[in-house]
Amino acid sequence: VLRYTMAQTAMLRSDERIEALRDTLGDLLSMAEPRRHLAGMVSGLDIRYDLGDGHPMVGRRMPDLDLQTEAGATRVFNLLHQARPVLLDFGKPGGFDPSPWIGRVNLVPATHLGRWELPVLGRIDGPEAVLVRPDGYVAWAGQLNDLELPGVVTTWFGA
Repeated sequence: VLRYTMAQTAMLRSDERIEALRDTLGDLLSMAEPRRHLAGMVSGLDIRYDLGDGHPMVGRRMPDLDLQTEAGATRVFNLLHQARPVLLDFGKPGGFDPSPWIGRVNLVPATHLGRWELPVLGRIDGPEAVLVRPDGYVAWAGQLNDLELPGVVTTWFGA
């Protein structure tokens, strides 16, 4: 709070340095890429946990995509309201047997018609499936027939 007040007070002063900084920030924020990067930093979307290699989404916040599910239209974060992990299946049904995790991991077949546009990464190819932790971060992304998927689910959510 003190830092914010000091910064706010400093920005209210009018001298050549403050005006130059204000002009520079204004110019940067008029451009899409710097604005997207700063918005990601301010909102925490630039945070990436090191959860291993793989899809660029792994370790990042799952974007709040518009989805079409068997229950109708929804958004990703509506699926997280139960504070349980969600395995979003964007591919063909039947690629993964969720039965050992029934009651702990929600498997949701879904479609997303738009692009995957992320504030920090920009456009990316959407994976066939995404395992989203209850905190909204992606624990795994890839194809449902990936041999590593059962191990990842077990590591995060038990055997």
